[in-house]
Amino acid sequence: MNRLFGSVRSRATLGATLVVAVALFVTGAAVLQALRSNLTAEAGTQAEGTARAVASELAARTPYDQLSGLGSKSGPVQVVDEDGNLVAASEDLQRISGTVTDRVEPRRSSPSPSASASPSQSAPAREDDEDEDDEDEDDEDTETPRSQSTPEDEESEPSLAPGETGRQTTFSSGAATMDDDTADYRFAAVDVQTHDRGLLTVSAGAPLAAEHSAVRTALTVMLIGFPLLAALVAGMTWVVTGRALRPVAGIREEMAAITASEDLKRRVPEPGTHDEIARLARTTNETLAALETSVERQRRFVADASHELRSPIASLRTQLEVAAAHPELLDLDGAVEDTVRLQHLAADLLLLARLDAGERPVDARVDLAALAREEAAGRTGVTVDAESAEVAGSRGQLARLLGNLLDNGRRHARETVSVSVRREGDRAVLAVADDGDGVTEADRERIFERFVRLDAARSRDDGGAGLGLALARDVAVRHGGTLTAGAAPSGGALFELRLPLA
Repeated sequence: MNRLFGSVRSRATLGATLVVAVALFVTGAAVLQALRSNLTAEAGTQAEGTARAVASELAARTPYDQLSGLGSKSGPVQVVDEDGNLVAASEDLQRISGTVTDRVEPRRSSPSPSASASPSQSAPAREDDEDEDDEDEDDEDTETPRSQSTPEDEESEPSLAPGETGRQTTFSSGAATMDDDTADYRFAAVDVQTHDRGLLTVSAGAPLAAEHSAVRTALTVMLIGFPLLAALVAGMTWVVTGRALRPVAGIREEMAAITASEDLKRRVPEPGTHDEIARLARTTNETLAALETSVERQRRFVADASHELRSPIASLRTQLEVAAAHPELLDLDGAVEDTVRLQHLAADLLLLARLDAGERPVDARVDLAALAREEAAGRTGVTVDAESAEVAGSRGQLARLLGNLLDNGRRHARETVSVSVRREGDRAVLAVADDGDGVTEADRERIFERFVRLDAARSRDDGGAGLGLALARDVAVRHGGTLTAGAAPSGGALFELRLPLA
């Protein structure tokens, strides 16, 4: 089960199918309810029309046996007097429920002396009628209330004048059996005040067969169509998501191959679309390119570091072996020089490793003017022209940066190296210029690469290991600044360090 729904394709298909299924269920329920309500209201309107037609005939003093609505082709109709007695009913009516009374056989009652006769005045007549109707099969049944109207409806219904039909209609649902045919009906009951028979209530019914048939048909269509529609949505979602995720499978397979082969020159396929997957593929290739560059840079760094360390170590070993065999031939000054050079190289490599690891400089205030004067002291041919400018960072790392720039300037200068510190807006600018041959524009970025020497023929003893400028730029970047190379006014090289003021 976890594997089945462990893919984006499966979850997307399931989610879309569930959403569509819920939407179809809610929509179907609403449609069925609206259909049932509309058809029921239509049947009620038909029943009300029949009831009011019969009420109009009663208001016109039509005898019970001549009422047109009591024919066998009409729906069930009942006429009940104000005492609850059934005085007229449809032909072939065998059973009824949901109306004022469930009687089906008319039982004549004495006409009320007036339209406003009270129930207490008509009670004796009702008792006499019931005594005289001993042969009625429903004689022992309990009479139902005359009207299903609420008390509020009765209070709002004004007194009716003789020959007037009530404006209010009471609706109810029930069933009736006519000529051995039982069906559901919607009943409507209206009151009519007659001239000679008092207040009568007419209940007429309209069949709900059309409503039931329409609802059953709609329900059948929904039960068949909705699952098919949900299955269609599931299939389309499965196909569409499969096509959309096909490039992802290609990217995954290529990444797995790159991981297995460790060949960072390979790239994942980029689809020709402009969607999120295409952007993912491009970003993945950019990441692979950056990773390839980083790994290649690390390999060169390790190789160059090993080569640079091999030279002073081999020289120092040679001198020690000669000294062991011939102590009188020991070059003590050369051994000390090689040891110091080895120590400086190891320190540079350690600082570069810490910078590559993301070590952040300590947050201290450093005055570049004071730092420039300290680093220039003891170095011949170095002049300083500086104004106070405080920056935040590591004093030791900034001192190493400035020391590397001064050492580089002294190696290439003819006579002098000048240092200046000034403010430019929210930046402090430290410039180191020499009067040497300078750096060509094509090499002004290359000199900041690690282990790079522009003069390949220069001996390692005269020059450095090619780490000074690379280390200086890394320190500048870690302090939120920049280090660039340019041309000095005297024609030599100009290095400018820009750092944010503290």
